[in-house]
Amino acid sequence: MTPLRHRNKMIAVLGGAEVSPQIYDLALQVGRLLAESGATILCGGRSGVMEAVCRGAKEKNGVTIGVLPGQSREEANPYVDYAIVTGLGEARNVIIVRSADAAIAIDGGYGTLSEIAFCLKLGVPVVSLAGWSFDPGIRIAATPEDAVRLALSLADSRHA
Repeated sequence: MTPLRHRNKMIAVLGGAEVSPQIYDLALQVGRLLAESGATILCGGRSGVMEAVCRGAKEKNGVTIGVLPGQSREEANPYVDYAIVTGLGEARNVIIVRSADAAIAIDGGYGTLSEIAFCLKLGVPVVSLAGWSFDPGIRIAATPEDAVRLALSLADSRHA
């Protein structure tokens, strides 16, 4: 078995299911960059930011995991490699956060806000890109490159 310190980082990407074309593009870029870095992408597995980040990752041969709120794999976007069916609704947000080495929140509404709050409560580093910035524990990124660089660095620091 590979020791955890030698495995790829698992980065959660948090964000809304309904997004503007600009936010979709930011998430697409984040997905590409994370895949190029060798990170595994963890998300809610549905539309919007979740679809865009998975699509970007697949363009670069990355690995994607979708933690779904419902009871069917069919609700996953077509770019999810591994769909985890929970039947837990929004409570699945805790699973996403608990499983991540760090998180990048892109835009988002109250569902994203709840995931950010779980990150802060559970000590998972979180980076915000074009989104929430209400707490000093949230690191702010100006570009997808900054967000990915910061999330990977914070994930490294967390496990050092």
